[in-house]
Amino acid sequence: MRGGCVSALSLCATMSSLVQDVPQDIKFPEAEKEVLEYWDKTDAFQKSLRMSRDENRPIYSFYDGPPFATGMPHYGHILAGTIKDVVTRYAHMNGYRVERKWGWDCHGLPVEYEIDQKLGIKSRDDVLKMSVKTYNAECRSVVMRYADEWKRVVRRMARWIDMENDYKTLDLNYMESVWWVCKQLFEKDLIYRGYKVMPYSTACSTPLSNFEAGQNYKDVSDPECVVAFPVIGADPPISLVAWTTTPWTLPSNLALCVHPTLDYCYIKDKKTEARYIIGKSRISQLYKKEADYVVEKECKGSDLEGFKYEPLFPYFVEEKKDTAYRVLLDTYVTDDGGTGIVHQAPAFGEDDYRVCLKSGVIAKGEAVPCPIDEDGRFTEKVPDFKGMHVKEADKPILAHLKPSGRLVKSGAIKHSYPFCWRSDTPLIYRVIPSWFVKVESIRERLVANNAKTHWVPQVVKEKRFHNWLENARDWAISRNRFWGTPLPIWRSDDWEEVVCVGSVAELKELSGIEVTDLHKDTIDDIQIPSKQGKGMLKRVEEVFDCWFESGSMPYAQCHYPFENKEAFEASFPGDFIAEGLDQTRGWFYTLVVLGTALFDTAPFKNVIVNGLVLAQDGKKMSKRLKNYPDPEIVVDTHGADALRMYLINSPVVRGEELRFREDGVKDVVRDVLLPWYNAYRFLIQSIKRMEREGEFQGIKEGYISSDNVMDQWIQAACAGLVQFVRKEMEAYRLYTVMPRLLKYMDDLTNWYIKMNRPRLKGSCGAAESRLSADILFNVLLTLTRCMSPFTPLFCDKIYQNLKLLQPEASRSDSIHHLPFPVANLEAMDDKMVLKVSRMQSFVEKGRTARDKKGVSLRMPIRTCSAICQDESVLSDLRDLEGYIKEELNVRELVTTTEEGDSVTRSAEPESAILGKRLGKALKEVATAVRALTNAQLKEYEVKGSLDVCGHTLSGSDIRVSLNFTGAAGNVQAESYEGVLAIFDMEQDESLRREGLAREIVSRVQRMRKASNLSMEDEIEIFFETSDATLSEVIAEHAATLRGTLRVDMLPKSELRPYVTVISSVDEDINGAPLSLTITKACLHCTSAAQGLCSDMSALQTALAGLSFDTQSRPQEVTVNVGGGDVKLEVGTHVVFTLAALLNATSSS
Repeated sequence: MRGGCVSALSLCATMSSLVQDVPQDIKFPEAEKEVLEYWDKTDAFQKSLRMSRDENRPIYSFYDGPPFATGMPHYGHILAGTIKDVVTRYAHMNGYRVERKWGWDCHGLPVEYEIDQKLGIKSRDDVLKMSVKTYNAECRSVVMRYADEWKRVVRRMARWIDMENDYKTLDLNYMESVWWVCKQLFEKDLIYRGYKVMPYSTACSTPLSNFEAGQNYKDVSDPECVVAFPVIGADPPISLVAWTTTPWTLPSNLALCVHPTLDYCYIKDKKTEARYIIGKSRISQLYKKEADYVVEKECKGSDLEGFKYEPLFPYFVEEKKDTAYRVLLDTYVTDDGGTGIVHQAPAFGEDDYRVCLKSGVIAKGEAVPCPIDEDGRFTEKVPDFKGMHVKEADKPILAHLKPSGRLVKSGAIKHSYPFCWRSDTPLIYRVIPSWFVKVESIRERLVANNAKTHWVPQVVKEKRFHNWLENARDWAISRNRFWGTPLPIWRSDDWEEVVCVGSVAELKELSGIEVTDLHKDTIDDIQIPSKQGKGMLKRVEEVFDCWFESGSMPYAQCHYPFENKEAFEASFPGDFIAEGLDQTRGWFYTLVVLGTALFDTAPFKNVIVNGLVLAQDGKKMSKRLKNYPDPEIVVDTHGADALRMYLINSPVVRGEELRFREDGVKDVVRDVLLPWYNAYRFLIQSIKRMEREGEFQGIKEGYISSDNVMDQWIQAACAGLVQFVRKEMEAYRLYTVMPRLLKYMDDLTNWYIKMNRPRLKGSCGAAESRLSADILFNVLLTLTRCMSPFTPLFCDKIYQNLKLLQPEASRSDSIHHLPFPVANLEAMDDKMVLKVSRMQSFVEKGRTARDKKGVSLRMPIRTCSAICQDESVLSDLRDLEGYIKEELNVRELVTTTEEGDSVTRSAEPESAILGKRLGKALKEVATAVRALTNAQLKEYEVKGSLDVCGHTLSGSDIRVSLNFTGAAGNVQAESYEGVLAIFDMEQDESLRREGLAREIVSRVQRMRKASNLSMEDEIEIFFETSDATLSEVIAEHAATLRGTLRVDMLPKSELRPYVTVISSVDEDINGAPLSLTITKACLHCTSAAQGLCSDMSALQTALAGLSFDTQSRPQEVTVNVGGGDVKLEVGTHVVFTLAALLNATSSS
């Protein structure tokens, strides 16, 4: 039934014109700006925080990773910021106090590199010449360069976060907490000084972390060479040959390394008679033809151990003659490239350093021969190449080796090579003294603590991050730079007395000097008297890696433990963090390392990891290439909510890549926001209509009892939506929430409203109109509240009007001050949701069938049939038969379990499910499944299982489809979920004529829309056609046309000259011409008015110019004609429409 009744509920006030008019069109960016201004005016964000504090809500702890303010925000920042905003808004609405504090990463290479470029600084000496104080002052001047731009973008994206009471990593309080972190680790013996080969930027004169080194690989061409190392004492003479792509490391060669179990050959060059030792499988590195050499002997790599050779260069011979220049063994050597013999320069290779240390070529803690300065130039230790940058020295070094015969072969190779992510120059690997955190000693605790955290997606935690932690190495935390937090370590000249300072107060206590700034230029000259009689302790030169600073953020942002101690400890570990996938080796890692080292816990409980946002062509977004649209322009064009929704409803929230398409943002406006807006507008229009007609009695809130199936369904689906969103948001699965919200949006706009439009317009009576309006209000408001964390601006825009329909006590200044909805259990009805879902599936298949046959929905069809063995499915379809007929424009629905000879079955294996279970047997089983007969598949449907090739298949292991062999001509069959839907689209004359009537309605409605006319606007419609069939159709279906258009269609010959024409078009309907004219409705004189005025033309013209309220028409009107008033009675002297006049004339 489509009737309804209302249960006892709270009744809102019923005063007229409660709500504001909603215009037909909306510019979302402009509407959003109005909301932003409203938020500013009402201090909406801060008010929400005050509310949560006043209510003493439990704390939800959120940590925001600090970005650099030296560049403009990009889509990656906007994405991460949106995720954070969604989750924290939801947490606030769910009853928590959520402090959201912005932070700035102010130190490190990005700032220094910018200053180096600005001032033309080329080396460390340049900085020292100008003074560290001057240099740091320059750095300080640019760190907040784009802060205002960031604030503008963050505000425009509707993110609620406190950017006024922010934290900066350059602030004294922040830096002091970083010192405290360092001291805690120092006292736990987790910090030490050592040597390590690290990625090194010669342009920036600083080492980088492995994470930073992996950010910018490029394909480059480098020199390659094979160099001979004559074996001392060999008779006849023979040389080991090693291959390298870094000739500049050859002056620092201290050893050669071979694999102990690989095969090696002694070969002789037939042309030169030179003899070489080379990997057996790598002879091709020297010779293309076997005829060019002869193999004299084979051996294992272990047989070569200890061979001594003549050094390439004399620079370190005297220093290392007792331990170096010999063959070592290690399994890292491979035979998939080079010669199978690797040259060892322990200062410039991580494996080189490890192997030489293990073999005693170098000793732990001693300086390793490293003849280059901080800028990558050779020092006086290598006089032949002094002053040359290492990459510039490759060719001179090869030229130097050639005359001596040591250069066997040279050429070029194209390979992938790491570049500095900031200066875009090639990195090198070099040994440097550095300060380290003993990560390897706490590795097991890192893994254990990570296991207690919740990640979305989970695979990042279990694979990528877990593997990184399992293989974590000691972390180099120091940088040889200037602009950063200085390491708080003072030491004696002999390094036997080392002091770590943990606070400003402790520094004053030890040195007698009080400081208000902790930067290098302020504290480098401070000395601490030795307690061991070793004179004055001086601070070490290094500053912290900025990753150490950002990893200290949970503590340093609140100046822990110097302030806020109790508040911090009550809210630690944090409830939530979110950043990009690249932070698994960056911020996420440093957080876990420091949290574990300090408190033996990960400092966060939940983390969402987003993927990377790429340009539309799949490449990295590049300002230089201009391969992506400016985010601010996109927002100004389509709106922030559209961009937020596009990003959140994409694979990027599952940690996958997103190729950004501006058209995707545009699609959100078209497919989501506009239908949503139109649903809201339709509700307001319906309420205002009821107000005008005196039918409005206020909005009833809560669950509304109704015997209308669609009323029951939309309320049940709404309750299920709220329940689902709560469950998934608790699990931080945003990627499941948004699709479900959009599915409900579609259900509301394209099903519920569409099927209830006549009810809401009053065609079923005032009671039904009020009932459907009440339900639409409740589900629309609930949906809007559910959507508010995702699209905060449009939701508040809607709410500001909808709340006017509520009692004062229920209203709030902002939708974001309301609690998140709770599922109404009274409305829950899974059976009803399933029933309507089955109807929707059938209707969608009907639409698909029409599309395939090219039959418009305006053209009625005779029958549709549903064949299914599940009687409950057929019963549900029969219960909703009226909706199916209406939606598919079909006259008859047939449901049956009888299949006949025209229905067969086919099956496909679900490989994704079976593959894991069957392994190699899948291929055989899949072939057998596809060969199953109709009878076997019917048995499978009845029993629920089937044995195939010795394996029992059941449930969703097999996908069974029904096939209709009788389809021909205008019959189209669609199979889905055990249902065969058959649609007979054969046309007869009556169907075609009905279809023409629907087409005429469509053309008129299109004119209405183009003229910005609503259904409430009083108009009259005139037609003209030379086609007899069209004329007959209009006459035959006059009642239907009048019921749909809410006005008679009149012949154009009746069009009066005094009316105002709104629109006129010439249409072609299936080859037949049709002229349509829409005019403004006006008062028309009847024959009874003839004696009231001598100038009837002037009287009619005056009447046509009158405006009147269509919902409260007067009983009489007075117009001035020729200087005199003429009083006319409505219904006697004048009528409101021409149709009424014609009817009155014909009846008389």
